[in-house]
Amino acid sequence: MGGSFIDALRCVDLDIVPGEYVAIRGQSGSGKSTLMNIIGCLDRPTAGEYWLNGDRVSTMNDKQLARIRNLEIGFVFQTFNLLPRMSALANVEVPLIYSGRKRKHRFALASAALETVGLGDRMSHRPSEMSGGQRQRVAIARALVTNPSILLADEPTGNLDSNTGKEIMDLFDRLHDEGNTVIVVTHEQHIAKRASRVVRLSDGDVVSDTYMSES
Repeated sequence: MGGSFIDALRCVDLDIVPGEYVAIRGQSGSGKSTLMNIIGCLDRPTAGEYWLNGDRVSTMNDKQLARIRNLEIGFVFQTFNLLPRMSALANVEVPLIYSGRKRKHRFALASAALETVGLGDRMSHRPSEMSGGQRQRVAIARALVTNPSILLADEPTGNLDSNTGKEIMDLFDRLHDEGNTVIVVTHEQHIAKRASRVVRLSDGDVVSDTYMSES
């Protein structure tokens, strides 16, 4: 900002192992969005390193990062980010198109992902024909369809009522129980308490890293 520099993140040193369920908490300005963008390979750190599955992704170029995002990261956003003119099935197929899968294979994988989130009977519906909870389930199916290393959710219940939000978090719990690595970025304590590990940020620093079984 002009001649001023702001360190969005400072002393962040984290290891997340496959199969963990981690919540990243912090108030606005704590650095959690920047950390999410680095974990999701949307941003590069200006210092330090980020390794994912043995690859030093912090030094990759844009094309390499795009491939990592497509294959290794399943994103779930607060605002769903669905394409409005496409059916649920077509929305879920999008990551598979970018990865070069053939149409028959795309259909099978996308159908299975929608079945996993309980929307096997809504495959032909467009987002405008669905409730908020159903749209978020489509977004989760899209995130799962490439069998990513990380399921990364940014305030996944932020646009949902409390009952629908609970259903979505129950789904994340089940996906974790089935072996998925889940990272949820949230400012809400009741969402974070679902995770087995809570990392709390403040002013760009990790101020606590708690395994819930120890608390």
